[in-house]
Amino acid sequence: MLPEPDPALCRSLADDLRDAGYTAEALREAWGSAADDAIARGLRRPADRALAARDDALAVLGRLLMLGMPQAEASVALALPRTGAEGLARLGLAARAGEGVRPLAVVRPQPYADSSDPDGDGSGTWWIASDLDEAALGGPLPEDHVLGVGGASLTLAALQLPTPADRGLDVGAGCGIQALRARREVAHVVATDISARALAFTRLNALLNGVDGVETRLGSLFGPVAGERFDRIVSNPPFVITPRVADVPAYEYRDGGMVGDDIVAAFVRGVGEHLEPGGIAQLLGNWETRGGVAGLDRVRTWVESSPVPLDAWVVERESLDPLSYAELWVRDGGTLPGTPGFSRLLDAWLDDFIAREVTEVGFGYLLLRRPVSAEPTLRRYEVLHQAIGGDDLGGHLAAALAAHDRLASLDDEEVAASVFVVSPDVTEARHHVPGQEDPTIIELRQGGGFGRALGVDPGLAALVGACDGDLSAGVLIDAIAELLGVDAAALRADLIPRVRELAFTGFLGFLPGR
Repeated sequence: MLPEPDPALCRSLADDLRDAGYTAEALREAWGSAADDAIARGLRRPADRALAARDDALAVLGRLLMLGMPQAEASVALALPRTGAEGLARLGLAARAGEGVRPLAVVRPQPYADSSDPDGDGSGTWWIASDLDEAALGGPLPEDHVLGVGGASLTLAALQLPTPADRGLDVGAGCGIQALRARREVAHVVATDISARALAFTRLNALLNGVDGVETRLGSLFGPVAGERFDRIVSNPPFVITPRVADVPAYEYRDGGMVGDDIVAAFVRGVGEHLEPGGIAQLLGNWETRGGVAGLDRVRTWVESSPVPLDAWVVERESLDPLSYAELWVRDGGTLPGTPGFSRLLDAWLDDFIAREVTEVGFGYLLLRRPVSAEPTLRRYEVLHQAIGGDDLGGHLAAALAAHDRLASLDDEEVAASVFVVSPDVTEARHHVPGQEDPTIIELRQGGGFGRALGVDPGLAALVGACDGDLSAGVLIDAIAELLGVDAAALRADLIPRVRELAFTGFLGFLPGR
């Protein structure tokens, strides 16, 4: 168990890391992009080789805190003049061994967008402490392992809405990255986890990064906040589907202890009573295609069975067959093909999937909102397996919700009377058969958001092209109908619902001030 972190010592460590220039960018430059990418694959040697001739502060800290490799105590003292080996030991981050310092955790720099620093480069750095990974341990992870910042963590952090709120909740906080991200917009955040060790890391990371207003509570799902409501809830829950049989490791950071995708179902059904009216929950999850019922259809039943009516926007980003899913998560625990136990674990996953008639596992994002009024107005379930268009997904989601709410208050005549502008990231592509004047395919492509590509007909293409903020959609449609020689009322009936869709998905925006 980590000791309770000393705030003054955390400030000293932060000052030392800052003075050493201990950032992700500096480390990548020090050991090269290929070695940096190899670290994510569990290969430390290339980075260590690149630093072999260096004993400056950045190199020492890179080996000790990024790669998890022991260093000489004298070198650590020079790299961390305020903190030293004794300070690291008091924080539970390292142990002194003779004349050396052995890391007990990693502290890795994590860049983030920082629009609050207009004189800087628009980015900042968090230092995130977590348990040693399998490369540093030299074998499989312990079941109480506290994970650092991975791909899923970054995805959810990017999805968080960049809009202010008073009270927030981070369910399954882990190392605390989502709580730190939430605090940038939310005045006070309660972070919960079933792991006391994870919550200790959350407290340490909040202090290390000078972030106040984060409260930790021990317990599962919504147990620690019974009877409380929040404006914003975020969760990267332990959603990995794990066989409930003996001798299969149950890692706390990824395994919620339930059968199949039940933990995601429990979250969806239970979150509504903990949201204030207008409050929003965002989470990642897996869902099974089971017994011939598609995964997203099963998610729909979870939403519909919530005792509190919810708006829902669910996006499936990828799907895996049972074998690929099993191999992914057996490897994730540090058990590789050819090592003892790999075949046994793979069989356990496949037997579990067969027994429950699972043919596919989807992964994606869920955005749930408690309506201010009694009835939900947003129920959207979609498959978007293409590459993401931009890195401001949270801003895109916030804009989509605002557009939805405005559109929900407008009838078709009012939409037709609205003035729209084409979003600046939208481009058009036309495909022609050689020798033919008219295109066979017209596509609208979105550079940001979810990177959507839509096939459109000439009428809709003409409307989008004419949306320059001057004339209303209805006036433009009437003019296009005259050019195409079609009935204006019929064209309106066809295009207005599609204008609604384009406004929600971000291809079109309402003219500011109108």
